Formats: sequence, C-alpha cells, structure tokens
Amino acid sequence: MPLKRAVIVPGNGAGDVERCNWYGWANKRINEIPDVSCALKNMPDPVTARESIWLPFMEQDLRCDEETLIIGHSSGAAAAMRYAETHRVFAIILVGAYTSHLGDENERESGYFSRPWEWEKIRTNVKHILQFGSTDDPFLPWAEQREVADNLKTDLYKYTDHGHFQNTAFPELIDAIRKLKAKS
Repeated sequence: MPLKRAVIVPGNGAGDVERCNWYGWANKRINEIPDVSCALKNMPDPVTARESIWLPFMEQDLRCDEETLIIGHSSGAAAAMRYAETHRVFAIILVGAYTSHLGDENERESGYFSRPWEWEKIRTNVKHILQFGSTDDPFLPWAEQREVADNLKTDLYKYTDHGHFQNTAFPELIDAIRKLKAKS
C-alpha cells in the first residue's frame, strides 16, 4: 500500500501550529509530494496535551488510520506512540521522542507516562518507524531518545546540532518522507 496521507501532531504549547516551528513549512512541502496529502490542525488542550483528549482527536478529527503516516514532535511523538499501541497506522515518524515525564508536572498530567510502554504492540501495528533525535536536545536526555530507538527498532536519524527540532524548516524530514514513499 503506497503512502498517501500524512498527519502532523505537534508538541505541546504549539498554539497556532501553522506558524510554530517547522509544522506549517513541512505541511506545505508534504502536500507538494505527488499523490500525498497532509493534515495539520491546532490541537485541543494544547498546553497539557492530555492523552485522553489528543488520542480521540487523532482518531476522529485527524482520521489517523492504516493509510496514515503520523509525524509526531515531542508530546506529539508520545501521542503517536500511545496511539500506535491500539491502532494500526502506515508509519510513524518520531521527532524528539522520549519515554518519561522527566519530572515535569505538565508532562505527568498529560497521561502518556502513567504506565509502561507497549513496544511490541507499537511495532506490530506500524509498518515503518523512523525517528529523529539530537544529542544536544535541551529538554530530552539522549538516553531516553535512544531508549525509544532501541525498543522500537527505529530507523534513527541522529544529530548533534538540531536541539529540540524547533527550527522553521526541516528538510531532512521531507527527504525521509520522500524515501518512505518510494519504498511503499
């Protein structure tokens, strides 16, 4: 089944997603790829990013399904992983993924980190898993990013100078999506 649809799930605190980080830029570039459409919407509960609100939104409003590539950044990566525990999706691209609340109260309240990760279910439900991480991320320890890669056996794009991936452009992401489309 070829890649036809992508959805960008932003990190918490994104506000107007079209103007935040690389989200709007990537949405435009993905929609320029022949036969691929991309959805980007402002998320409900954008600050706490509660799992109980975001996962139903991903299913009902963003229509994430077996034909969808979910691109999740930060809290969006946590949401993509939890979503894939119980839903089949075409692929997930995790950007700045992590495994714990990191001692942060807001992350604790999100609900993503209240139980063990079901790595095997994620691997079973997702055909392709890619991950972008940077050793100089000021928010996420490299050990947690590496834990995601090891447990999900991701294709890991490791950087030393991309921080938390908050730039206004992300050409490496578009290249990875083009390669994924070529393989599908």
